[in-house]
Amino acid sequence: MAQANKHPFDHGKRPAPVLEPLAAADSITHAAGHKNMQQLIQLRWIAVIGQMATIAVASMLLDVQLPMPAMLNVLACLIAFNIASILRWQENQVVSNSELLLALTVDVASLTAQLYLSGGATNPFVFLYLLHVILGAVLLEAWSTWTIAGVTGLCIAGLALFSEPLRLPLDQERGIMSLYVQGMLLCFIIDAALLVVFVNRIMRNMRTTASKLADLRQRAAEEEHIVRMGLLASGAAHELGTPLATLAVILGDWKHMPEFKGNPELLEEIAEMQTQLQRCKTIVSGILLSAGEARGESSEATTLDVFLDALVAEWRVGRPVQLFEFDNRVEADLPVVADSTVKQMISNLLDNALEASPRWLRLEAAIEANALVLTVTDAGAGFAEAILAQFGKPYNSSKGRPGGGLGLFLVVNVARTLGGTVAASNRAQGGAVVQVHLPLSAIAIQSEPAHDY
Repeated sequence: MAQANKHPFDHGKRPAPVLEPLAAADSITHAAGHKNMQQLIQLRWIAVIGQMATIAVASMLLDVQLPMPAMLNVLACLIAFNIASILRWQENQVVSNSELLLALTVDVASLTAQLYLSGGATNPFVFLYLLHVILGAVLLEAWSTWTIAGVTGLCIAGLALFSEPLRLPLDQERGIMSLYVQGMLLCFIIDAALLVVFVNRIMRNMRTTASKLADLRQRAAEEEHIVRMGLLASGAAHELGTPLATLAVILGDWKHMPEFKGNPELLEEIAEMQTQLQRCKTIVSGILLSAGEARGESSEATTLDVFLDALVAEWRVGRPVQLFEFDNRVEADLPVVADSTVKQMISNLLDNALEASPRWLRLEAAIEANALVLTVTDAGAGFAEAILAQFGKPYNSSKGRPGGGLGLFLVVNVARTLGGTVAASNRAQGGAVVQVHLPLSAIAIQSEPAHDY
């Protein structure tokens, strides 16, 4: 079978589809849970190293009698559990609250076993339980946090009831020179250091997650706003169709009336009115086409150079720009689809620049890193800092009129929907620069491989 060309927007095959809000929110939440689990895995390795160092120092330097085989077995089990955790969470990115609770419970059980073998509640390192309770309060849901608190309380009570005291000299009156006081001081330092490091990391993850969720909510609100605007625009376009057609008929009649045929100035004005009327009809057709209600027009296959040249030629008509420069730096012409949405996006960008700089305007097109890069430069007053900070937000404009800022808002959202980006900046010599990056896959015609039957 011969190769067939397909519209890049057919069958939902956009190169960078916008995720549904709920799916995107789940993805962000899962990423945060996975990062938190990675923090627990790192903390567990620190616990392994710390336990090995403590056992070695206590038995070799302080001559404390410890059941080495049993304590090393507990340590081996903790190492095995952490290796299993690494393997599991490399494959699975979704971490639930119950799995975080299980991980913390295993850590509490490991600490309880080591304390049971080394003095129980009399071991100064018993205060390490607070580390797990605080981590639970930060990472877990409320019921899970109370579960960890209850488990650690029961463990301490069990250690006090069933474990043998650690045989240390009762010399607390020596203050800092007391071995027990030194152990408590070391336990406090470890607790404080680990809490500062890991709670800060976890809170940073949470702030990042909250920021991404806020951006997602903003994006959903913007897309809902676009849908409402589209419905209103589609309705208005339907309503405008009849009066525009009436005006076209009237102007056609005027052009053939004797009163006008003998007046070249009036004929010139009628021609200008017909040109502007045709432009209005083209805009209305574009709105209906974008809404899926084509009026005898459709996207068509063309090449990138032809598409850009036609767009610029169409945009020049009726625009009062004194000097417009178009620099086409596309070296290898590519087959693309002349899509009305992309055309309207670029026209909106040029219209916005024209309002700021009616005397001079420049459009540059180039291909960089498999993307079409469109750069619009003007010689206007540039963007205010507040506008740049909220670039692309609806009604974010210094024009001071109703609907200001919607042009760039639509440009940003169309580019984002196609997997592209829009960036804005001010020029040092005055004026502004807006640059659009569109993946070539978003506008290029994709060819299916040939199949022989």
